[in-house]
Parts: sequence; structure tokens; C-alpha cells
Amino acid sequence: MPNDSKAELIVEVTDSLDNTTAEQWNALDLQGNPFLRFEFLQALEKTGCLGQDNGWYPRYFLLKQKDELLAACACYIKTNSYGEFVFDWAWAEAYERHGMQYYPKMVCAVPYTPATGPRLLVRPDQPFATFAMLLQQTVIEYANDQDMSSMHWLFLPEREAELLCADQHMERLDCQYHWHNKDYADFDQFLAGCTSKRRKTIKRERRYVTDTSLRLERRLGSSLNQQEWQLVHQFYSSTFDKKWGNPSLTSAFFERIGSTFGDNCLIVFAYNSDPLPIAASIMFFGETTLYGRFWGSREEHHCLHFEACYYQGIEFCIEHGLERFEPGAQGEHKITRGFEPTLTRSAHWLQHDGFRNAIQKYLTEEKKYTLERCAGLTNLLPFKHELEEVSKLENG
Repeated sequence: MPNDSKAELIVEVTDSLDNTTAEQWNALDLQGNPFLRFEFLQALEKTGCLGQDNGWYPRYFLLKQKDELLAACACYIKTNSYGEFVFDWAWAEAYERHGMQYYPKMVCAVPYTPATGPRLLVRPDQPFATFAMLLQQTVIEYANDQDMSSMHWLFLPEREAELLCADQHMERLDCQYHWHNKDYADFDQFLAGCTSKRRKTIKRERRYVTDTSLRLERRLGSSLNQQEWQLVHQFYSSTFDKKWGNPSLTSAFFERIGSTFGDNCLIVFAYNSDPLPIAASIMFFGETTLYGRFWGSREEHHCLHFEACYYQGIEFCIEHGLERFEPGAQGEHKITRGFEPTLTRSAHWLQHDGFRNAIQKYLTEEKKYTLERCAGLTNLLPFKHELEEVSKLENG
């Protein structure tokens, strides 16, 4: 607790993490999420990943008592909707059709990262509900004062979604696909829980890679040299080149991550006879969860993407006792490979009453569809017990 419990609480708004320290920031309740660590957020800030080129402008809200950081949230002013993964382009178009400006808006999220994690960060020895509410009220007041159209809290844990939606905010649901470690001893035990058909399919997909003499190697980011990080960035950028997008993360970002955060970064390289890798997947992990983030290749090989991005990650989770693997947004093909449909949550505040009422009606209908869709997709899971449960339901 602070030395003087009667000292005044203040909320400082700053555009840089230079106003606090890694020790104080990482002492907040980050719930083991790697993307919320000081080192990751500061790397984005310091290596040209934010700002005018990408439309992300940091606004950190720091709740302090004297010089002690008690709570915080990492927010950003946005001039577009890129890199958020909770899609509101239609909302922006509706504003434009009515002669109103949707941008700038504010978000509380990790840039370019569709991963659930705490957004209202409170030190574990402090009252969560009290300080979380104080932070969110301060953020809304700031958004109002700066004439922002809206405030969006993305990929929230359930308790934060409930807290925000009890006060001014509207809840929005979506569906991702997460793998859960059921204390598997090895990959074969995971396969043993699958139906015969899916087990054969997964084994066949893995053989497509091994039978072509491709070699996979898992490396921690801290073990990569500068040349290897440059290759990682090239693979990352190549995916955007193929999809006509713009890579937001710089080569300097990856190199900085390697030196300051490398023990929380997993790189899976794929090799053929060439000494240089032909592909790479990029993942991060915290205390309980592995997060798949990026993939790139310079050669096309059947099922290599599945091996490097999914099966290697599952093996890593089993070997290191991680509870969960979140391989990123979208992709229903993940379900038949053992990734379970999982709800994700966001909360939204809009300044304009008319639009807020209209969007609330839309979100109510969307929520019904999302819940039905997420529940229905579980029928695609490859596990034996899942099919047995479905059969019981169908047969009364």
C-alpha cells in the first residue's frame, strides 16, 4: 500500500511510457499477458509502429498516489480502424452518410493484437472495482473533452466487460478459436482424444511436411541474432505484400523485442536444404497462454502453415505446461484441428445519443447470431466426447 493512504489520487494522461517505469507498470495485474508488459508496449512506441503512418496515438492513463503507480490503462487515439480486429467500418460509414465525423475515436487495446487480456490494470494490493471505475470514468471524460466520437474497449476479460457495460457501455461479442491443454503428456495423447477420422487427417497433414524433408526448428526470440530477426521481419512483411496490406511492425520493433522481451517470444523456422529458413511463424507466450501472431513464407508447401502455426504451437504448450493456445483471429478451419469456439468481448461508448441507440439495437441482434453461431460451431470439433454429447442431444 502507499506510504500515505490519505495522499491525493491523481490520474496523469501521457503520450509516453517514459512517465513511469517497467518495474511499476509490470507490478500491475497484467494476468500474465505478454502484450501488456512494459517492454512490449514501449517497443511499439519507440520503433515507429505508432503515430501518423498507422493512426495510433498513445494516451496512457496513470492512476498515481505520490510517485506510486496504482492503476493504469493503455489507450490510443485512432484516426482509422486498422489493426483493431473488432470491425466498426460500417459505423464510420453511417456517421459519414449523416455528415458527421467518426474519427478521431479512442480505443483501449493492444495495437495489432486480437488477444483477450485485462485493460483496466490495477495493482493486486489495491481495490480493483474502485480504481477500475475511476479509470474508465476518467477515460470517458477525456474522450468527451477531446470531442471523440466514441470509446472502444477491445478483447476484454468477462469481469471488465460486465463492469463497463453496467455503466454507459454497450457489449459486443465475437468468436475466436482457442486450444485447451487437458494435461496432455504429449501430442499423441492429444490425438488419442480425437475421432479416428480427424486423427488420421492431422497425422497426414504432419506427414506432408516431414515426407518432403522439411525441418522445423523452435527458437526463443532471445537466441536470434540481428540477421535472423531481419529475416523474421521479411517473412512478416511478405504476408502483407501478398494481401495488398501495409506491415505496421518495423524491423526495429522485432530486433528490440529480441533484446528486451525475447524469452517471451517463440519463432518457428522451417528449412529445406537451404541454410536459410523458407518460412517462419511468430508467437508470444505468457504465464499460461501461447499466442500465435504472424506467419510468412517464401516457398509454398502443402500443410506447412498448419504445422508451423498450429501443431508446433500445440506441442510447445504441452511441453511447457501452458494452459491455452490462442492462434489469432478468424479461421474456422482451426476448429477441426482442436481449437474450440470461444467468445470474445468488447465494450463501446458513443457520444451521440441517436447513434448509440441505433447501434445498441444492432448489437442486440448481432449478439443473438454470435451466440448461436459459436454454439453451433462446436459440432465441428474433432474430439470423441464432443460428438458423443451432440449425439445424446440429437437423440433426446
